Amino acid sequence: MRKIVSMSAIITMLVFSTPSVLGQVSESQLSDIPQEQALEATVVEILEEKEIQLNESAEVVQFYQRLKLLVTKGSIKGEEVVVENGNRSIVSVQRYNVGNKVIVMYSQTAEGDNIFQITDYIRRDILLLLFFIFVVCTVAVAKWQGVSSLLGTAFSFLVIFKFILPRILVGADPISTAIIGSVFIIPVSFYLSHGINKKTNIAIAGTVVSLIITGGLAGIFVNAAKLTGYASEEAGFLQVAMQGAVNVNGLLLAGIIIGSLGVLDDITVSQAAVVSQLKEANPRLRHRILYRKAMNVGKDHISSMVNTLVLVYTGAALPLLLLFINNPHPFAEIVNYEIIADEIVRTLVGSIGLILAVPVTTLLASWLVNKGKVELSS
Repeated sequence: MRKIVSMSAIITMLVFSTPSVLGQVSESQLSDIPQEQALEATVVEILEEKEIQLNESAEVVQFYQRLKLLVTKGSIKGEEVVVENGNRSIVSVQRYNVGNKVIVMYSQTAEGDNIFQITDYIRRDILLLLFFIFVVCTVAVAKWQGVSSLLGTAFSFLVIFKFILPRILVGADPISTAIIGSVFIIPVSFYLSHGINKKTNIAIAGTVVSLIITGGLAGIFVNAAKLTGYASEEAGFLQVAMQGAVNVNGLLLAGIIIGSLGVLDDITVSQAAVVSQLKEANPRLRHRILYRKAMNVGKDHISSMVNTLVLVYTGAALPLLLLFINNPHPFAEIVNYEIIADEIVRTLVGSIGLILAVPVTTLLASWLVNKGKVELSS
């Protein structure tokens, strides 16, 4: 067994990175490990834990652990590694317990010393459990319609990961790619979720029209606001990794289009269903009255959906917003920052698209019921 020296910051981009560690493992086992490798391990024993003073002058006290890990996946599977946790100053020190499953990154210094670092927890089991609960609830409540909606969701992910993302990565225009992908997603996911009927046909038509409006508004206001798409660090990393092959500004627009698509489903199908139920309740209702009555329901839908969108976007950006609570800069200056302007444009453009989807779909449905003699419930 030979000593493995401790490591300084490997992942400097992570603000709340886990602490560097040092480990011990037989040199014969390490000889076959590549320059960098992600291992999976389980904490089998806590050898030591205490509070240590990292800086005598500043009297910084930090939680410290020595842990024994059993490697469960990787080229040294079955070996035990002793690591240190909290042996350098960081923002937040994780406290590990026996049984915790972790990812351990192996690397090597210029001198050839082997280094191990705990980089994160393994969360697959919990995520799988949560997904299972989601599937069970969906099927238990919605029965076969729930199963078909899950299939529609799976198809949407298939198009996104097998068509949209790969095309964008090879340099295709993100906007046209998102639109083409949406053309495939909309009919398949709608028919799987809501069945093949006239109501779904009208919902699809309303969604396509609303999506075109949303995309147009997004293009106009993203360009007018001079948004570059580089507000997030991920966009910068992507541009460096792809050597400028990805149109980051177009990627911002594509994100708005795809994000709006998911909520438009709810709006358009609901309004088509409202028109259907009103017509069945009173077949003598004419186009104008049918439209007005359906819009009375649609107004409530708009109010709740816009509020939902604002809260969803606010929740996603909550850590960012908290940074500006006690900021000495005036509000007019803060909202001008691109990272804030991005969220404002995304929220407002998406909300406008949803608002307009209600009258568009209701108009189509009420007109087709009376003029086209379409039975939406068929």
